[in-house]
Amino acid sequence: MIVYALRRLGAIALIMLVICAITFAIFYLLPDDPALDACGKSCTSARLADVRHAMGLDQPVLTQFLSYLSGIFAGRTLGTSGLDCAAPCFGYSWQYASPVWDLLLDRLGVSASLAAGAAVLWLVVGVLLGLMAALRKGSLLDRGIVLSALATTSAPVYLIAALLIYFVILQGELLPFPDYQPVLDNPAAWVASLILPWITLAALYAAMYIRLTRASMIETMAEPYIRTARAKGLPERTVVVKHGLRSTMTPILTIFGIDLGGLLAGAMITETMFGLPGLGKLTFDAIGKSDQPVVLGVTLLAALFITLANLVVDLLYGVIDPRVRYA
Repeated sequence: MIVYALRRLGAIALIMLVICAITFAIFYLLPDDPALDACGKSCTSARLADVRHAMGLDQPVLTQFLSYLSGIFAGRTLGTSGLDCAAPCFGYSWQYASPVWDLLLDRLGVSASLAAGAAVLWLVVGVLLGLMAALRKGSLLDRGIVLSALATTSAPVYLIAALLIYFVILQGELLPFPDYQPVLDNPAAWVASLILPWITLAALYAAMYIRLTRASMIETMAEPYIRTARAKGLPERTVVVKHGLRSTMTPILTIFGIDLGGLLAGAMITETMFGLPGLGKLTFDAIGKSDQPVVLGVTLLAALFITLANLVVDLLYGVIDPRVRYA
């Protein structure tokens, strides 16, 4: 497994290099004036010239790319402006007057809290309800769960968030409007500020996991080895959990890793609707302000999370499915 993991890490490094090249081309080469996108809508001519020089746009393209790439690992000084961008340098936001990495690090805890809580919720609810529907195939319970999943999948995230805000906060006054507090400062306030965003995200994803679990479980329970296990007299619980559910978890784990990796970079609509100061809200504001370095930094961070999540999922395959062997 160690050799396999090292090979995969090498592949991830190559993938990230390609992603860096693509993002550099999109943000530095395609725009007519990348400095204008970085400086913002209310940028003066003098400031624009300083930003253009600090970004190295007066250098050859290859020099720009190598400086951009090396800055991620070793940091860099932006032109002659004296702005020091320590490693990992994802760029410098002139609108926030701060290195992009500092901005990302400051918001990462909020997005990680949101993603982790919602992921646990949708995984538990989605797998349990999907399992119940599969084991009661064709029953009223099965039809009710499937119809509920279809209805939830069809509802946009902003609609679910708006309904929760209206009925739970404004009308029911059961919870205050989310005011994020770090978990170590106040655990109770941390949960209270995230419970509705967790439900909002979990409602959407759980519906997809219900359908995936149900379909995979129905297919698995029809396999010959399931009939063999029952013929040996094994308890039904052992047949379902040890033989059926364990095989079903392989495709679920694949999708789960991708979903969680993407959410770690911020759930833009959910964070914006609930006013959570996470990476999604930062991205939304950066797009509105035309803050190109921040958008670029979030893009690179999201790509890193997704590739690492895929590596973790591949390594977990061997734990869940004994048929998997690492070559």
